[in-house]
Amino acid sequence: MIRNVFRLSALLLTATVAVPTASVQAQAGGGVAFVYMRAVMQQTPGYAQAESTWVAEFEGFRNEILKLQEDLNTAVGKFEESSVMLSASNRATERKKLEDMETAMRTREAELQQRAQTRRQELIDPMEERALSVVEGIRAEGNYAIVFDVSNQASAIIAADKSKDLTAKVIERLKASAGGN
Repeated sequence: MIRNVFRLSALLLTATVAVPTASVQAQAGGGVAFVYMRAVMQQTPGYAQAESTWVAEFEGFRNEILKLQEDLNTAVGKFEESSVMLSASNRATERKKLEDMETAMRTREAELQQRAQTRRQELIDPMEERALSVVEGIRAEGNYAIVFDVSNQASAIIAADKSKDLTAKVIERLKASAGGN
């Protein structure tokens, strides 16, 4: 029974994907192709170094946030141990210090996240834009209506004609363009 439901679901998915694809091909006069963008990016000249730099910087940011969280947790633990012996006003003062400490930590966390995002944009985005430009060029040359990125495991594509895989062609062009720069 479950097997039949799965087959029916697969059939419906195939029908809903195949019919629009066929009409897109007919309207656009082009086919459909795919690319493994993760593989493309890993082969893009300079990408490995840029990604390594970004990951190292991100780890530094992450470690700083973890240290701030650890300091806050320690302070909360000390407060909980000593709060019974504190007067109501001293307890309120210490609680306010903890709240301020947490606010400062959250502010710093937001700053570091913004720095990490900005740094990624500086290091990696230009390479991704160049790779997408090459994909777009190959798409136009091959008269493809659509090029899917199938790197993501959540991709709905479960089977494809390997001759429509543009990954090697994109990598080749990126390496050739890097050599010419």
